[in-house]
Formats: sequence, structure tokens, C-alpha cells
Amino acid sequence: MGSAREDIYYWLALRSIPGVGNVNFKRLIETFGSPECALSAGLSELLKMEGIGSSLANNIVRFKPDKKIIDEIDEVERLGITVITLNNSAYPERLKKIYDPPPILYIKGEIKKEDENAISIVGARNATTYGRTITERLSSELVSYGYTIVSGMARGIDTFAHHGAMTAGGRTIAVLGSGIDILYPPDNRELAGKIAENGAIISEFEPGTPPERINFPKRNRIISGISAGVLVIEASNDSGSLITANAALEQGREVFAIPGNINSRNSSGTNGLIKKGAKLVENIDDILEELRPQLAKREVDMLNKEERHNLSGEEELICNLMSYEPRHIDEITFGSGLPSSRVSTILLNLELKGAVRQLDGNMYIKR
Repeated sequence: MGSAREDIYYWLALRSIPGVGNVNFKRLIETFGSPECALSAGLSELLKMEGIGSSLANNIVRFKPDKKIIDEIDEVERLGITVITLNNSAYPERLKKIYDPPPILYIKGEIKKEDENAISIVGARNATTYGRTITERLSSELVSYGYTIVSGMARGIDTFAHHGAMTAGGRTIAVLGSGIDILYPPDNRELAGKIAENGAIISEFEPGTPPERINFPKRNRIISGISAGVLVIEASNDSGSLITANAALEQGREVFAIPGNINSRNSSGTNGLIKKGAKLVENIDDILEELRPQLAKREVDMLNKEERHNLSGEEELICNLMSYEPRHIDEITFGSGLPSSRVSTILLNLELKGAVRQLDGNMYIKR
């Protein structure tokens, strides 16, 4: 094996030993300096360590070279997957400092230094139009300030967060609960390809790992661990997004939540987070005022929405009648006092300026 392959071999070898786990792996590296040295350690040295009992110490001492590990390295290379380890300079700095960082990350795409300015956006898979609109808007606004958007590539809010970031020309990272070669959900395969081109897809699970339920809480701690804060948009009380929020709190991250309709099941989790102290978010400033002291922000001249779209008086009137909930054209026309033909023309102009979006059934929503 070449030196790079040999180094990866020892990382995979140490991880493969029953009982090692992420916490003990980190302790072994801190004590011995490298997996190779840990695998060469004597029984008496290992038994002196915190968390290393006789059973685990004996497992380490008895380790024998395993061809399965070489086969895994061959498979990783065949799939074009990059492997980075805990001591690699490309390993996310924030993630490195959590209690149980994954010793190995499998990557499609590239993690860059600028990705240290990251915020996670997570939420319901069965997102509403309101949730989609808020997610895409905040995601695109955040990348304009130099933030990388992190999410889990699930259906719903996760998907909209990735799309919003890329549509605005920003970077995004997807963290998977499966091997990188087994994309879940499968209908996001095209999205995965775009994410790899505009950021990275990462996983702590080796290729071939199916998307089992037990993997997703582990995945969620990485989503929060990479980020300076977690924004939850639409979540029920049993949503996996709340696992991400709880992991964020344990890791000392900021937690943000979008308030929602009290009659909606999708709002019970987010409203509950706000009750418990998560910061209520109405616009991007609510996020920036918490994160600015922590992150080196790329300065951008952000004008308010009216200035950005250069709206006329009538266009401003129509915009003020709009909200982030869908409204029928008849309701907008009635509120404006303008002829219906004129309102139709104004709405078309607002669509072209990117201020509103038309939905099915002559419904419109503010961007």
C-alpha cells in the first residue's frame, strides 16, 4: 500500500475493532498520536487509559491485518470518494471539538475553509408552502452573507434548504445517514449530484451502509456539530429535527426556530423549541445578530426588499397585501382597490422581479 492508503488502513482498522467507538477512538489518538501506534500499544499501556477495559484492550492487542479493510479502501477509490480523518486539516474544525466526533468522514465534493461559516437548516419532510417559501428565502439570504447551508438531504425542508443555497450561488453540505453510494431518498439523486458540485456530501458510514433508522440520530449530531447554529423550520413534536436541535444545545450551538400556526401539527415542535428558549426568527437579522459575534462574515450590501426589486408605488401596494401564506388573486384585487386587469399585470411584473411567486389555482405568495 502507498503511504496515504496505509494511513487510511490503520484508521479503518482501529475503527473496526469491537468496542472502540468514537469516544474511545479519540482518546486512543490523543494518547498514542496515531491509530498505528495505538494498534501497536501493549496491554499494560492500554489498561491505564480511561474508558479502556480489559475486553477492549485485549481486542486491540489481538488485532490482525484484515483483507476486508483493503477491499473497503479499493471500493472507496473506485467510487471516487475522498476519506478524511480526524487529524486531517480538511476535517471541519467545529466537528472535531464535539464529544464524539466521527474519526473518519467519507466525502463527495469538497469541504473548504469557508465552510466553517455554516448554519444548519432542518425541518419537516411534509413541508407546507409556507415552510418551503421561508426555507428558500432564508437559505438564499444566508449564503449571500457567506454562510454555507448544512442539511440532511431529506425530502421537504432539507431539500428546499439545499436548493435555496445553490439557487443563490452559495455552498451547501448534505450529511447522510447511509453510505454515500446509497443515496436516501433515492429521488434526490439529481440533487445529490448538484450538491457535490456546489459543496459536499458527507457521511461517517462506510460505503454500502443502508439508511437504517438507528443511523439518523448519529447523522443529526454531525449536522449540528459542523454548524454555528441550527434553524428549525416546521417540525412536529416527534420530528427528527428536534434531535438535531437537542444535539446543538449539547454542543453549545445556537438554536433558532420559525414560529408557526398553532393549529398546525408542523408547528408544534418549532413552537415548543421557542418556549424552551430557542430564538424566534422572523427574518435573517434575528439569526445574524446571534452569529455575527462568532463568525467572520463576508460583508455584503443587503438592501431591503423594496430597494432590491426597485418597486413602483402600485407594486409596493400589492406586495404589502401579500404574505408568506398563499393568497388568491381575487383577495389581492379586493384589498388593493385596483381593477383586476391591472392587478394581473402588476403581479406578472412582481414575478419577473422575483418579489412574488405564482402557485397553482391563481394563488400567489411573497418571496
